[in-house]
Amino acid sequence: MPRKLCNEIDCGKFSQGGNGKCKAHGGGRRCSEIGCTKSAREKSEKCVEHGGGRRCTEIGCTNQAERKSEKCIRHKGGRRCTEIGCEKSAQGNTQKCKAHGGGRRCTEIGCTKSARAKSEKCIEHGGGRRCTEIGCTKSAREKSDKCKAHGGGLRCSEIGCTKSAEGKTQKCKAHGGGRRCSEIGCTKSAREKSEKCVEHGGGRRCDEIGCTKSAQGKSDKCIYHGGGVRCSYPNCKFSARGPSGKCVSHGGGVRCSYPNCKVGAIGPTGKCARHGGGDRCPNCIDWIDSRTGCSKYDGYCATCFKRIFPDDQRSKVIYTHTKEIMVRNAINLNFEGFIHDTALYTGNCDCTHRRRIDHRKLIGNTILAVETDEFGHRKYDQKDEEIRYDDLYMIHSGKWIFIRFNPDDNISKTDIDDKIDKLIETIENCILRIENNENTELLEIYKLYY
Repeated sequence: MPRKLCNEIDCGKFSQGGNGKCKAHGGGRRCSEIGCTKSAREKSEKCVEHGGGRRCTEIGCTNQAERKSEKCIRHKGGRRCTEIGCEKSAQGNTQKCKAHGGGRRCTEIGCTKSARAKSEKCIEHGGGRRCTEIGCTKSAREKSDKCKAHGGGLRCSEIGCTKSAEGKTQKCKAHGGGRRCSEIGCTKSAREKSEKCVEHGGGRRCDEIGCTKSAQGKSDKCIYHGGGVRCSYPNCKFSARGPSGKCVSHGGGVRCSYPNCKVGAIGPTGKCARHGGGDRCPNCIDWIDSRTGCSKYDGYCATCFKRIFPDDQRSKVIYTHTKEIMVRNAINLNFEGFIHDTALYTGNCDCTHRRRIDHRKLIGNTILAVETDEFGHRKYDQKDEEIRYDDLYMIHSGKWIFIRFNPDDNISKTDIDDKIDKLIETIENCILRIENNENTELLEIYKLYY
């Protein structure tokens, strides 16, 4: 007697049991687990998910044994991919694994990736289960109904960490999960299908000729050559920082945490370079006006590198105001609190014009300013000098004392060391007068060796 087909419309499978349905439509024996409607496997009363059917014989494994083998897919049971050297499982009615073209493929034109779950699309084109978070279109991970970003999939086992576990490990990338860079001594994460981290050449590289930097996002370019997300500000071509959609100049990325400062923070410090952010020069790190170190100069700022390593070839091409730096070192050696060559900012001013003073210190309501005027600023326009005083007074409307110091040759032919001794003595006298409230004028100017 011929077997009956499933009585479900357009179904060509054979019916199971006495209800005229195939397994997929509810025929045959069902799983005895309360609430489960799946088919019971072989001689058991359970579906595969609830432990029915034959199990993998590998010690400690509870997965289902595949076909006529005694192992699950993970332990090499069932049919294997016929590609030379590949040990993955063959998919569907094909003889290849997903990576080598087996199983169902995405129906999107030009796409060769594998279709996911019961859909006809790959993950990128919307196939498989999606995250249930409102507004999210990403793929749900493993047995959860959420994507990685919303807590789906395995999480890092490190206490207090909520990030996603990577690969077959139980850790996130930050705590050592996933594949690591194969470079000796490197503990960073390997990128994509390579065995290296970004720093050692892993991941996709910029396709610009001669460029070895990492390609950003889904583009084929590095940030410098236009890759990654760009700033959304009209006509801006710079790279967007963080989730803001803006470049640093237009407010993107983390901002400096210093009160009223709008400049971008550098690294994990939360500060801009002017307020102590980034890697500081190890030589001047304890100075109030310390500078950012530079990898080009082995972590030192250019000024300190030139002074500490004068015979280095790199020092010979560094331009510095040598005499101004000499004055700076003498002031830092004898006094505390002087700020060197830094623009004056006001609390709520957004103007583009910033005046700088060589060395300054606020004492009470008086700013003591020391200017190193090389060659006495003889070629400077006197009118411009007066305008500069007016601009500075608009920024600080308290009292000012200027010491204008000429370190170069003058009529007296005084030695530079003696000149600096006189400068230090003058600074001490001015500080004493300020502390004793003896400076009654809004502006006092002392010129040394003019």
